[in-house]
Amino acid sequence: MGNDRGSAVVENLLVTVLLTTLALAVIQLALALHVRTTVVDAASEGARFGALAGNGPAEAVERTRALIDAAIGDGYTTRVSAAYGNYRGRASMAVTVDGTLPVIGLLGVGEGLHAVGRAAVETLED
Repeated sequence: MGNDRGSAVVENLLVTVLLTTLALAVIQLALALHVRTTVVDAASEGARFGALAGNGPAEAVERTRALIDAAIGDGYTTRVSAAYGNYRGRASMAVTVDGTLPVIGLLGVGEGLHAVGRAAVETLED
């Protein structure tokens, strides 16, 4: 039998480092999913707002940027655009958002996040 003195300390340290790394990875994954879900929701809400009668693509972009800036932070998105189009045979408004996918905290890969929100265009009939 060899000398086992001090091996419990090393074993405890290795397990602690492994568990801490695992916990931080789970927290980072949760943050990335939160940011993605928030951006998708903001794009959808912006599309719904832009599709209302009397509104247009400019209002959709403005609303989407305001929602993302309030929820995540100013300047987080790199590009927000909106346009009319057709989706499944219906007139629709599509808002496209490109942003940063968080990898370490809120720092991350530029253009790593892409979200599209769509809504049916509201029409007023006389």
